[in-house]
Amino acid sequence: MKKSYKIEIDCANCAAKVENAVKKLDGVNACTVNFMTQKLTLETEAEDQTAIVREIARVGKKIDDDFEISVK
Repeated sequence: MKKSYKIEIDCANCAAKVENAVKKLDGVNACTVNFMTQKLTLETEAEDQTAIVREIARVGKKIDDDFEISVK
């Protein structure tokens, strides 16, 4: 399942770090973070990505204190 999420991230370097960290998480098939559009695109096998999104929020905060991910 592929889904995009709105994020808040401060710089392109942090975006690259978040992307690399998310790709290493269990259950993640692919991830792209676009700093310019403030969007994270996540591809997983899971129908419900809630647990993975929570983990992304935790990992993102470690990299950038201002990181936020919006779940609609």
